[in-house]
Amino acid sequence: MIGTPFQISVWEALKTIPRGQTRTYTEIAQQIGRPKAVRAVANAIGKNPYAPEIPCHRVVRTDGSLGGYSGPGGIETKIRLLREEGVSRY
Repeated sequence: MIGTPFQISVWEALKTIPRGQTRTYTEIAQQIGRPKAVRAVANAIGKNPYAPEIPCHRVVRTDGSLGGYSGPGGIETKIRLLREEGVSRY
C-alpha cells in the first residue's frame, strides 16, 4: 500500500470491518489508538485509493448518516455496496 503511516493504519483498520457491518469514524479512530483524531481518520478514509477493496464504504458518521465515498460513483456506489452486503437502512 502506498500512503502515509497514519493513512495505512486507518486503511488496515477498515479491512477488519466485517461484510454487512458498519463502523463510525470515531470507532476507527479508537481502534487505531488515536481517539481524538476523528477528522484525520475521515481525511485518510477520503483519500483511500483502494476502494472498494479496502472497504471505506462501511464507515458512517456517528449520527448514522453516510458521509462521503471516495470510490468511483460516489455516494450512490456506497449505498449500493452497503445494500449488497445486507445493510438495508440506507
